[in-house]
Amino acid sequence: MPTYQYRCLDCSYEFEEFQAISDPPLTVCPVCHGKTERIITGGAGLIFKGSGFYITDHRSSQYKAEAAKENKSTAKPSKHKSPKESSKPPTTSPATSS
Repeated sequence: MPTYQYRCLDCSYEFEEFQAISDPPLTVCPVCHGKTERIITGGAGLIFKGSGFYITDHRSSQYKAEAAKENKSTAKPSKHKSPKESSKPPTTSPATSS
């Protein structure tokens, strides 16, 4: 059920009410029994839960298989460091002060 927000025109009291869409809007303030109006709000928004939402999440299994095959054929070989390069200590530059 949606939540509607109301404001009293007499005492400015604001409140929320859970109502069915088919229910008529409330017209009486619960505090002063004055006239109320329904406030138009931005709504609650959307909450995305999970590991991620990508365009490929809803692709067919055939498309995913073809994409995986294409990625394997275009993948570049990885660059491996030689044993000499991996044993070198990192070079550091002297600190400068201003």
